[in-house]
Parts: sequence; structure tokens; C-alpha cells
Amino acid sequence: MSRTIIVSSARYLDHNPGFSHPESPRRLKAIIEELERSGILKEESCLMIEPEQASIENLELVHRSDYIEMVREVCESGGGVLDLGDTQVSRDSFDVARLAVGGALKAVDKVMNEECKNAFAFLRPPGHHAGPYYAMGFCIFNNVALAGAYLLRHFGLARILILDIDAHHGNGTQEIFYDTDRVLYISLHQDPRGFPGTGFIDEVGKDKGLGYTVNIPFPLQTGDSAYWRAIKEIVIPIVSQYKPQFVLVSAGFDGYHGDTVAGLSLSAFIYPRAFGVILDLAHRFCHDRVVAVLEGGYRLS
Repeated sequence: MSRTIIVSSARYLDHNPGFSHPESPRRLKAIIEELERSGILKEESCLMIEPEQASIENLELVHRSDYIEMVREVCESGGGVLDLGDTQVSRDSFDVARLAVGGALKAVDKVMNEECKNAFAFLRPPGHHAGPYYAMGFCIFNNVALAGAYLLRHFGLARILILDIDAHHGNGTQEIFYDTDRVLYISLHQDPRGFPGTGFIDEVGKDKGLGYTVNIPFPLQTGDSAYWRAIKEIVIPIVSQYKPQFVLVSAGFDGYHGDTVAGLSLSAFIYPRAFGVILDLAHRFCHDRVVAVLEGGYRLS
């Protein structure tokens, strides 16, 4: 059994939001090129596989059918803008977005079927801003939320952790699971007043979900020290109480200093430390089952 499976596809490059758009195919090219340069893809402990396109039925686990149809129609007409301006699509974007969801679901399947201990889906477009009936923040379908809903529906799990380390709050993911205790959503993000306008500390869930949404907003330019303290003093104790059966990670790297669309000013060193904690928690509580899904991260060097 490979310890880690990487899910990705050259087809993800076919989503084209425009020449100057931050969510460029170049960001995924840079990741894959670095993985190849590192030699990790040649190791026996790592296997790279292709995704399959998600069915409409699986998209409907969290998205409304009229929204899905609207996205399809806009793309088939040649592309356009799905929201107030930043989520742009091309002719191929509907199929690529379905393939992105399929990448997240394949990663979940591989881990649950014990073909690997963990998986990373390097996909695009990202997803955590997309809600049940809207696109937002470069996101079309909510890949990580669909992976969570898929685990609930098809594997009957009762406690899923979604840890969001993107620099921006995952408003779509929060909305989708706001009233359930079957998903614990924890987000570490920069001050959300500018974007997306959600993710404040008093947003804690409702009904059965009361207490199962945890938002940790940071001031701009916060740096590693405060971020690491929040992981140690907030994330680890809460996750240890919850004892998840599966860990999903919205893995955004736009908190890195110099990123073009965020301002947390984190160093590169914080990410392996954070993932070390994630893997340790998964080992303690859910037989190492972790799937990370690529979100933001727009600096190419």
C-alpha cells in the first residue's frame, strides 16, 4: 500500500479564467514541476493517479441543481463571470470543475478503501468559497465540502474534521455544514472584513451544529508565532475532544508572505509544522485518514 496518493490531471489546466487572473493554470504547473523535481513521485511510498469526473448526482450532495445547470450553460455558451467579478469561467470550466470534484472524491475513496494512508488532491479550480447556489472567490464547486458530504452519505461517518488553512475564510464550507454536528469546521484565516465578510469568532454554528464551527481570524501581517500558537492552543485541544473519524484539509498556501491576494505573512516553515500536527491528529484518532485538497496559493516562486 502506498502511504500517499497524489491526485492530479493535466486537464485541470484547461480551466482558463483569463490571462491576468490570479487563479492561473501556471500555479498548478509550478506545483507539479516542483513535485517532479523533488523526486517524490518516484518513491515507492507515493503514487500519482488521474481523477474521474464527478457525477451530477454527487455535485447535488451540496449544490442546488439550478446552480449546477447555470454553470453548465454559461460555460457552454463560451464562458463569462459567475459572480460579482472574480470567478470567471471558460468553455471548458464546467467539465474541469467536475473533474476537480472528482479528484477530491477519488482521494477519499482511495483512503477509505485502504489503498493509501493519506492523499493530496492537487486540483483546480479551488472550492471553499462556493456555496450551495453561488460561485465566489475563484471557486465554482466546493471540492472539500463535497468530499465531506460524500463521506457522510456513502461511508456513513459521523465525525468529520474539515481544517481550513487557506488565508481566506471558507464561507461556502461553513454555510454548508453550519447546522450539523457531523462536521467540525475549523478555519484559520486573515481578517475577513475585506473578504469574504464571514469568519468572525462569533460564528459558531446553529441548531445541532452549535459549537461545531470554529473561526480563528488573524490580523494582517500576523506571522508564524501567533498562527502556531493558535494551532497548539485552540486547534489541537478542540480536535482532540471531537475525535474525528476522517480529516479533510482545505490546503491553501496563500498565507505565505508575498502572496498576491492575501496578507498573513507566514513563512514556508509553518506549513510542514501544521501538516505534522494534522498527520499526528489523524494517527491518534482516525487511522491516519487524511485528504488534503488544494485551495489558494498564488505566488509562483
